Amino acid sequence: VYYLSKKTSNRSVVMLVNLVAGCFILLSWALLLYVRQKILLPFFQLSGLPYELSKGNLEVPLKENKTRFFGKFMWGMDMLRENLERQKLRELELQKEKKMLLLSLSHDIKTPLSAIHLYAQALSRNLYQDEGKKQEMARGIQEKAAEIEAYVSEIVKASNEDFLDFQVECKELYIGEALGKIYTYYQDKMELNLVEFSWEPYPNCLVWGDLDRLVEVMQNVVENAIKYGDGRKIHISASREEEEYQVLIYNTGCGLAPRELPHIFDSFFRGSNVGKNPGSGLGLYICRQLIHRMEGEITAKIREKDGEFWMEVCIALHLA
Repeated sequence: VYYLSKKTSNRSVVMLVNLVAGCFILLSWALLLYVRQKILLPFFQLSGLPYELSKGNLEVPLKENKTRFFGKFMWGMDMLRENLERQKLRELELQKEKKMLLLSLSHDIKTPLSAIHLYAQALSRNLYQDEGKKQEMARGIQEKAAEIEAYVSEIVKASNEDFLDFQVECKELYIGEALGKIYTYYQDKMELNLVEFSWEPYPNCLVWGDLDRLVEVMQNVVENAIKYGDGRKIHISASREEEEYQVLIYNTGCGLAPRELPHIFDSFFRGSNVGKNPGSGLGLYICRQLIHRMEGEITAKIREKDGEFWMEVCIALHLA
């Protein structure tokens, strides 16, 4: 309850209240306008981007926004759009080159194939009685068949060439940074899944490679250990060996057949132990391509330890 003194005018109190209310309304409108301009409008600009990306519309850039709420996020989305656009163009160019190569080889095959048909018809109709001539035609068939075999080999080689774009920026990095990221990411995940996740102390050396790509490779190997192991133990060790640095990732429950081991880094290969686990057969293939671009190597072995079989994946990197 407010009491007004006789010296205070009711009119001045009303004006003061109205002034305060007006200021509050103006502040509210200003706040709403700020929220609209800085938060809602940038959000509406982003709302249609996933749909456009899903349709393959990668040419429309995002309007630059320097607000602290969405500026960096919109910049990152625009970088993602540009990267997808570049990959799309590279893929189209690669597909065009491969198509032209296949068309050219297919055309080249027709010449020796026609010669083989002619030789075969002549022999089937017994047009040549001379035995030497028959032998000459047989040699001709063999030569043309060898030509076709060479063309087919080129086609197979072209189809097996890298169909994915692997961008790697190599520089000196401390291996501990990459291993630390793996430990931080998987420590809680392993505890939740009741997997015994153990590490050995390792020297933190300078190696040659790409940090993000190296982390990607190790993540892929660990994910395979989770997916295709028995879910009991995963162990990681790392050490310096002469002129290289080795990271070893082990997991129990290896169900891969020994005869399949040499093929696990091939593209689209999936072992007999995959069961119902989804996959494309490209994970380890990509890992090998990335490690090769870092001038390193990745190998796999099946080891027997304490009466059980372990899968061992070794990532070898050059020391910087």
